[in-house]
Amino acid sequence: MRALAASLPSQLKDGFRAGQALAEPAAGRATTLYVVGMGGSGISAELARGPVASETQVALELVRSPDLPRAVERKSRVILVSYSGNTWETLRAYDAAGRVGASRLVVTSGGKLGERAERDGVPVLGLPPGLPPRFAVGRIFGGLLGFLDPWFPESNEERIERTADHVTTLLTQYSRTRGPAAAIATRIGTRVPIIYSESSFVGLARRWKTQIEENAKRLAFFDEMPELLHNAIVGWDAATRAEAGRFAVVVLRWGAETPLTHRSFTYLERLMAQRGTAVVRAPLAADDRLEALVGGLALGDYVSLFLADQRGVDPSPVEAITRLKSALASRTAR
Repeated sequence: MRALAASLPSQLKDGFRAGQALAEPAAGRATTLYVVGMGGSGISAELARGPVASETQVALELVRSPDLPRAVERKSRVILVSYSGNTWETLRAYDAAGRVGASRLVVTSGGKLGERAERDGVPVLGLPPGLPPRFAVGRIFGGLLGFLDPWFPESNEERIERTADHVTTLLTQYSRTRGPAAAIATRIGTRVPIIYSESSFVGLARRWKTQIEENAKRLAFFDEMPELLHNAIVGWDAATRAEAGRFAVVVLRWGAETPLTHRSFTYLERLMAQRGTAVVRAPLAADDRLEALVGGLALGDYVSLFLADQRGVDPSPVEAITRLKSALASRTAR
Protein backbone atom coordinates (compact mmCIF):
# COMPACT_ATOMS: atom_id res chain seq x y z
CA MET A 1 0.00 0.00 0.00
CA ARG A 2 2.92 2.34 0.63
CA ALA A 3 4.25 1.55 -2.83
CA LEU A 4 0.85 2.45 -4.29
CA ALA A 5 0.84 5.72 -2.36
CA ALA A 6 4.30 6.48 -3.74
CA SER A 7 3.07 5.93 -7.32
CA LEU A 8 0.85 9.05 -7.20
CA PRO A 9 3.17 11.33 -9.27
CA SER A 10 3.64 8.78 -12.09
CA GLN A 11 -0.08 7.97 -12.10
CA LEU A 12 -0.89 11.67 -12.41
CA LYS A 13 1.37 12.10 -15.44
CA ASP A 14 0.22 8.88 -17.14
CA GLY A 15 -3.44 9.73 -16.58
CA PHE A 16 -3.02 13.26 -17.90
CA ARG A 17 -1.45 12.03 -21.14
CA ALA A 18 -4.18 9.40 -21.59
CA GLY A 19 -6.91 12.00 -20.98
CA GLN A 20 -5.31 14.44 -23.40
CA ALA A 21 -5.43 11.80 -26.12
CA LEU A 22 -9.24 11.65 -25.75
CA ALA A 23 -9.83 15.40 -25.33
CA GLU A 24 -12.14 17.32 -27.62
CA PRO A 25 -11.86 21.02 -28.52
CA ALA A 26 -13.42 23.36 -25.97
CA ALA A 27 -16.81 24.68 -27.07
CA GLY A 28 -15.95 28.24 -26.04
CA ARG A 29 -18.92 28.60 -23.70
CA ALA A 30 -19.86 27.46 -20.21
CA THR A 31 -20.84 23.81 -19.96
CA THR A 32 -21.77 21.19 -17.39
CA LEU A 33 -19.98 17.85 -17.32
CA TYR A 34 -21.61 15.03 -15.35
CA VAL A 35 -19.26 12.53 -13.73
CA VAL A 36 -20.76 9.32 -12.33
CA GLY A 37 -18.70 7.38 -9.79
CA MET A 38 -18.87 5.74 -6.40
CA GLY A 39 -16.26 5.52 -3.64
CA GLY A 40 -12.65 5.56 -4.76
CA SER A 41 -13.75 5.76 -8.38
CA GLY A 42 -15.79 8.90 -7.86
CA ILE A 43 -13.57 10.99 -5.59
CA SER A 44 -11.35 12.24 -8.43
CA ALA A 45 -14.11 14.39 -9.92
CA GLU A 46 -14.67 16.08 -6.57
CA LEU A 47 -10.94 16.67 -6.26
CA ALA A 48 -10.86 18.20 -9.74
CA ARG A 49 -13.65 20.65 -8.94
CA GLY A 50 -11.28 23.11 -7.27
CA PRO A 51 -8.95 23.83 -10.19
CA VAL A 52 -11.66 23.28 -12.83
CA ALA A 53 -14.17 25.63 -11.19
CA SER A 54 -11.63 28.38 -10.55
CA GLU A 55 -9.88 28.24 -13.93
CA THR A 56 -12.39 27.07 -16.58
CA GLN A 57 -16.00 27.49 -17.67
CA VAL A 58 -16.74 23.85 -16.92
CA ALA A 59 -19.04 22.93 -14.03
CA LEU A 60 -18.31 19.40 -12.80
CA GLU A 61 -21.48 17.78 -11.49
CA LEU A 62 -20.66 14.64 -9.50
CA VAL A 63 -23.36 11.96 -9.50
CA ARG A 64 -23.01 9.42 -6.68
CA SER A 65 -26.15 7.55 -7.67
CA PRO A 66 -27.42 5.14 -10.32
CA ASP A 67 -29.99 7.78 -11.32
CA LEU A 68 -28.90 10.60 -13.59
CA PRO A 69 -30.29 14.11 -13.05
CA ARG A 70 -33.25 14.88 -15.31
CA ALA A 71 -31.18 17.68 -16.84
CA VAL A 72 -29.03 15.10 -18.67
CA GLU A 73 -30.08 15.12 -22.33
CA ARG A 74 -28.78 14.48 -25.83
CA LYS A 75 -26.37 17.42 -25.73
CA SER A 76 -24.99 16.47 -22.30
CA ARG A 77 -21.56 15.00 -21.64
CA VAL A 78 -21.34 12.18 -19.12
CA ILE A 79 -18.16 10.54 -17.80
CA LEU A 80 -18.73 7.16 -16.17
CA VAL A 81 -16.03 6.01 -13.76
CA SER A 82 -15.84 2.51 -12.32
CA TYR A 83 -12.45 1.02 -11.59
CA SER A 84 -13.70 -2.56 -11.66
CA GLY A 85 -16.19 -1.88 -14.44
CA ASN A 86 -18.81 -3.79 -12.45
CA THR A 87 -20.25 -1.11 -10.15
CA TRP A 88 -23.99 -1.53 -10.60
CA GLU A 89 -24.79 2.14 -10.00
CA THR A 90 -22.39 3.22 -12.76
CA LEU A 91 -23.61 0.54 -15.16
CA ARG A 92 -27.18 1.68 -14.69
CA ALA A 93 -26.19 5.31 -15.27
CA TYR A 94 -24.25 4.30 -18.40
CA ASP A 95 -27.37 2.74 -19.88
CA ALA A 96 -29.50 5.73 -18.89
CA ALA A 97 -27.08 8.16 -20.55
CA GLY A 98 -27.19 6.05 -23.68
CA ARG A 99 -30.97 6.07 -23.80
CA VAL A 100 -31.09 9.89 -23.87
CA GLY A 101 -28.29 10.05 -26.43
CA ALA A 102 -25.76 11.84 -24.21
CA SER A 103 -22.08 11.88 -25.20
CA ARG A 104 -20.25 9.36 -23.00
CA LEU A 105 -16.69 8.68 -21.86
CA VAL A 106 -15.85 5.59 -19.80
CA VAL A 107 -13.01 5.36 -17.26
CA THR A 108 -12.37 1.77 -16.19
CA SER A 109 -9.96 -1.14 -16.01
CA GLY A 110 -12.44 -3.43 -17.78
CA GLY A 111 -15.43 -5.42 -16.52
CA LYS A 112 -18.96 -5.06 -17.85
CA LEU A 113 -18.56 -1.30 -18.30
CA GLY A 114 -15.56 -1.82 -20.56
CA GLU A 115 -17.45 -4.44 -22.53
CA ARG A 116 -20.44 -2.18 -23.06
CA ALA A 117 -18.24 0.73 -24.08
CA GLU A 118 -16.47 -1.44 -26.66
CA ARG A 119 -19.81 -2.69 -27.94
CA ASP A 120 -21.19 0.83 -28.28
CA GLY A 121 -18.06 2.50 -29.61
CA VAL A 122 -17.73 4.70 -26.53
CA PRO A 123 -14.20 6.07 -25.84
CA VAL A 124 -12.41 4.48 -22.89
CA LEU A 125 -9.75 5.93 -20.64
CA GLY A 126 -8.14 2.70 -19.49
CA LEU A 127 -6.91 2.06 -15.95
CA PRO A 128 -4.24 -0.47 -14.94
CA PRO A 129 -5.85 -3.59 -13.42
CA GLY A 130 -5.14 -5.10 -10.03
CA LEU A 131 -5.24 -1.97 -7.86
CA PRO A 132 -7.50 -1.09 -4.93
CA PRO A 133 -9.81 1.50 -6.55
CA ARG A 134 -8.89 4.12 -3.95
CA PHE A 135 -5.27 3.96 -5.10
CA ALA A 136 -6.08 4.57 -8.76
CA VAL A 137 -7.01 8.15 -7.88
CA GLY A 138 -3.89 9.66 -9.48
CA ARG A 139 -4.60 8.04 -12.83
CA ILE A 140 -8.29 9.04 -12.80
CA PHE A 141 -7.64 12.57 -11.53
CA GLY A 142 -4.89 13.12 -14.08
CA GLY A 143 -7.13 11.66 -16.79
CA LEU A 144 -9.93 14.11 -16.01
CA LEU A 145 -7.53 17.04 -16.12
CA GLY A 146 -6.11 15.79 -19.41
CA PHE A 147 -9.56 15.37 -20.92
CA LEU A 148 -10.49 18.89 -19.84
CA ASP A 149 -7.14 20.43 -20.77
CA PRO A 150 -8.54 22.34 -23.80
CA TRP A 151 -10.87 24.23 -21.45
CA PHE A 152 -8.02 25.74 -19.43
CA PRO A 153 -6.58 29.11 -20.50
CA GLU A 154 -3.36 27.29 -21.40
CA SER A 155 -2.29 23.66 -21.39
CA ASN A 156 -1.43 22.11 -18.04
CA GLU A 157 1.33 19.88 -19.45
CA GLU A 158 4.20 21.72 -17.76
CA ARG A 159 2.12 22.25 -14.65
CA ILE A 160 1.47 18.51 -14.33
CA GLU A 161 5.19 17.78 -14.67
CA ARG A 162 6.01 20.44 -12.07
CA THR A 163 3.35 19.10 -9.72
CA ALA A 164 4.61 15.53 -10.08
CA ASP A 165 8.19 16.65 -9.32
CA HIS A 166 6.99 18.67 -6.31
CA VAL A 167 5.01 15.75 -4.87
CA THR A 168 7.87 13.31 -5.47
CA THR A 169 9.99 15.49 -3.18
CA LEU A 170 7.22 15.63 -0.57
CA LEU A 171 6.82 11.85 -0.59
CA THR A 172 10.34 11.39 0.75
CA GLN A 173 9.25 13.40 3.80
CA TYR A 174 5.77 11.94 4.20
CA SER A 175 6.95 8.33 4.12
CA ARG A 176 9.37 8.75 7.05
CA THR A 177 8.44 7.34 10.44
CA ARG A 178 9.48 10.67 11.98
CA GLY A 179 8.07 12.80 9.16
CA PRO A 180 5.03 15.14 9.07
CA ALA A 181 2.49 12.41 8.16
CA ALA A 182 3.54 10.24 11.08
CA ALA A 183 3.44 13.28 13.37
CA ILE A 184 -0.14 14.08 12.34
CA ALA A 185 -1.18 10.46 12.92
CA THR A 186 0.43 10.59 16.37
CA ARG A 187 -1.44 13.81 17.22
CA ILE A 188 -4.74 12.21 16.15
CA GLY A 189 -3.98 9.15 18.27
CA THR A 190 -7.13 7.29 19.29
CA ARG A 191 -9.38 10.33 18.92
CA VAL A 192 -12.10 10.55 16.25
CA PRO A 193 -10.67 12.61 13.36
CA ILE A 194 -12.63 15.41 11.73
CA ILE A 195 -11.12 16.97 8.62
CA TYR A 196 -11.81 20.65 7.89
CA SER A 197 -10.89 22.53 4.73
CA GLU A 198 -11.95 25.58 2.78
CA SER A 199 -14.73 24.86 0.28
CA SER A 200 -12.47 24.63 -2.79
CA PHE A 201 -10.55 21.78 -1.11
CA VAL A 202 -13.57 19.92 0.25
CA GLY A 203 -12.90 16.99 -2.09
CA LEU A 204 -9.51 16.63 -0.43
CA ALA A 205 -11.12 16.69 3.02
CA ARG A 206 -13.48 13.92 1.93
CA ARG A 207 -10.53 11.95 0.55
CA TRP A 208 -8.74 12.14 3.92
CA LYS A 209 -11.92 10.90 5.59
CA THR A 210 -12.41 7.96 3.24
CA GLN A 211 -8.75 6.94 3.35
CA ILE A 212 -8.81 6.87 7.15
CA GLU A 213 -12.00 4.80 7.06
CA GLU A 214 -10.77 2.28 4.48
CA ASN A 215 -7.07 2.07 5.36
CA ALA A 216 -7.13 2.54 9.14
CA LYS A 217 -10.61 0.99 9.62
CA ARG A 218 -11.76 3.97 11.73
CA LEU A 219 -14.67 6.35 11.61
CA ALA A 220 -13.84 9.85 10.39
CA PHE A 221 -15.78 12.96 9.37
CA PHE A 222 -15.24 16.09 7.28
CA ASP A 223 -16.72 19.56 6.79
CA GLU A 224 -15.97 22.74 4.87
CA MET A 225 -15.34 26.41 5.50
CA PRO A 226 -17.33 28.72 5.49
CA GLU A 227 -20.39 26.43 5.74
CA LEU A 228 -19.34 25.03 9.11
CA LEU A 229 -19.38 28.56 10.55
CA HIS A 230 -23.16 28.50 10.16
CA ASN A 231 -23.75 25.28 12.12
CA ALA A 232 -20.79 23.24 13.41
CA ILE A 233 -19.39 26.19 15.34
CA VAL A 234 -22.51 26.17 17.53
CA GLY A 235 -21.79 22.57 18.50
CA TRP A 236 -18.17 23.36 19.33
CA ASP A 237 -19.19 26.38 21.37
CA ALA A 238 -21.57 24.28 23.45
CA ALA A 239 -19.33 21.21 23.81
CA THR A 240 -17.97 20.25 27.21
CA ARG A 241 -14.27 19.53 27.53
CA ALA A 242 -15.06 15.83 27.92
CA GLU A 243 -17.09 15.81 24.71
CA ALA A 244 -14.64 17.91 22.71
CA GLY A 245 -11.67 15.88 23.93
CA ARG A 246 -12.85 12.81 22.04
CA PHE A 247 -12.10 14.49 18.71
CA ALA A 248 -9.03 15.55 16.78
CA VAL A 249 -9.70 18.23 14.18
CA VAL A 250 -7.27 18.19 11.27
CA VAL A 251 -7.30 21.56 9.51
CA LEU A 252 -6.08 21.57 5.91
CA ARG A 253 -4.47 24.99 5.58
CA TRP A 254 -3.44 26.43 2.23
CA GLY A 255 -0.88 29.23 2.19
CA ALA A 256 -2.82 31.09 -0.52
CA GLU A 257 -6.13 31.09 1.35
CA THR A 258 -7.95 34.43 1.53
CA PRO A 259 -7.49 36.73 4.56
CA LEU A 260 -11.11 36.11 5.59
CA THR A 261 -10.61 32.32 5.44
CA HIS A 262 -7.41 32.71 7.46
CA ARG A 263 -9.17 34.73 10.18
CA SER A 264 -12.10 32.29 10.25
CA PHE A 265 -9.85 29.26 10.71
CA THR A 266 -7.82 31.07 13.36
CA TYR A 267 -10.97 31.87 15.35
CA LEU A 268 -12.27 28.32 15.01
CA GLU A 269 -8.96 26.75 16.04
CA ARG A 270 -8.83 28.98 19.13
CA LEU A 271 -12.38 28.00 20.09
CA MET A 272 -11.74 24.28 19.71
CA ALA A 273 -8.49 24.49 21.65
CA GLN A 274 -10.36 26.23 24.51
CA ARG A 275 -12.77 23.30 24.58
CA GLY A 276 -9.92 20.79 24.84
CA THR A 277 -10.00 19.49 21.28
CA ALA A 278 -6.75 18.43 19.67
CA VAL A 279 -6.27 20.79 16.71
CA VAL A 280 -3.81 19.54 14.11
CA ARG A 281 -2.69 21.75 11.25
CA ALA A 282 -1.92 19.97 7.97
CA PRO A 283 -0.26 22.47 5.61
CA LEU A 284 -0.89 22.18 1.88
CA ALA A 285 2.66 22.99 0.89
CA ALA A 286 2.40 24.94 -2.38
CA ASP A 287 1.12 28.25 -3.70
CA ASP A 288 -0.30 26.66 -6.87
CA ARG A 289 -3.71 25.14 -6.22
CA LEU A 290 -3.00 21.95 -8.19
CA GLU A 291 0.32 21.34 -6.45
CA ALA A 292 -1.31 21.95 -3.08
CA LEU A 293 -4.14 19.55 -3.92
CA VAL A 294 -1.94 16.67 -5.07
CA GLY A 295 0.50 17.24 -2.21
CA GLY A 296 -2.46 17.07 0.17
CA LEU A 297 -3.50 13.78 -1.42
CA ALA A 298 -0.08 12.31 -0.74
CA LEU A 299 -0.04 13.59 2.83
CA GLY A 300 -3.49 12.20 3.60
CA ASP A 301 -2.64 8.79 2.15
CA TYR A 302 0.39 8.44 4.41
CA VAL A 303 -1.46 9.73 7.47
CA SER A 304 -4.07 7.00 6.94
CA LEU A 305 -1.34 4.35 6.60
CA PHE A 306 0.41 5.48 9.78
CA LEU A 307 -2.96 5.36 11.57
CA ALA A 308 -3.35 1.79 10.30
CA ASP A 309 0.09 1.00 11.77
CA GLN A 310 -0.97 2.46 15.11
CA ARG A 311 -4.04 0.25 15.19
CA GLY A 312 -2.19 -2.80 13.93
CA VAL A 313 -4.51 -3.39 10.96
CA ASP A 314 -3.84 -4.34 7.37
CA PRO A 315 -4.95 -1.38 5.21
CA SER A 316 -5.52 -3.51 2.10
CA PRO A 317 -8.78 -5.45 2.62
CA VAL A 318 -12.18 -3.78 2.85
CA GLU A 319 -14.15 -6.81 3.99
CA ALA A 320 -17.23 -4.84 5.04
CA ILE A 321 -17.70 -3.67 1.44
CA THR A 322 -17.12 -7.20 0.14
CA ARG A 323 -19.75 -8.58 2.53
CA LEU A 324 -22.22 -5.87 1.50
CA LYS A 325 -21.78 -6.64 -2.21
CA SER A 326 -22.24 -10.34 -1.53
CA ALA A 327 -25.42 -9.71 0.48
CA LEU A 328 -26.87 -7.43 -2.21
CA ALA A 329 -26.02 -9.93 -4.94
CA SER A 330 -27.69 -12.82 -3.10
CA ARG A 331 -30.86 -10.80 -2.47
CA THR A 332 -30.97 -9.75 -6.11
CA ALA A 333 -30.63 -13.40 -7.16
CA ARG A 334 -33.61 -14.38 -4.99
